[in-house]
Amino acid sequence: MATGLENLKIYTRAKELELEVFHLTKQFPEDEKYRSVDQLRRSSSSTTNNIAEAYNKQSIKEKIRIINDTAKCEAEETRRNLEVCLEKEFYKNGEIIERHVELIKMISGYVSFLRKNL
Repeated sequence: MATGLENLKIYTRAKELELEVFHLTKQFPEDEKYRSVDQLRRSSSSTTNNIAEAYNKQSIKEKIRIINDTAKCEAEETRRNLEVCLEKEFYKNGEIIERHVELIKMISGYVSFLRKNL
C-alpha cells in the first residue's frame, strides 16, 4: 500500500535512480569501491532520504530548505560524479545522467509549487 510519500513523483524517481546507481556501481573497478562507488551511492541515497525527510516537515519553509538546499544539491552531486565516471569509462551508457537532470528539474518544479503555497 502506497503512502503519501510514495505518491510524490520526485521521491519515486529519486528512489528509482538510487537503485540504478547501486546496480550500476557494482560493475565499477574494485579500486573505486571507496572512491566513486561510495560517493555515488551516498549522494544518491541522500537525495531520496532528504526528500523523505522534507515530506514530513510541517513548515513549508523547512520543506523548501531541505529539498532545495540538500536534496537538489545531492542530486546534482550524483549527476556530476556520474559524468566523471562515464568519462573514466567505468560504464558506457550515459542515459542515467539525463534522468538525473530530469530529477533536478522535477525538484525545482516541486520547490516552485511549494513556494506558491507559502
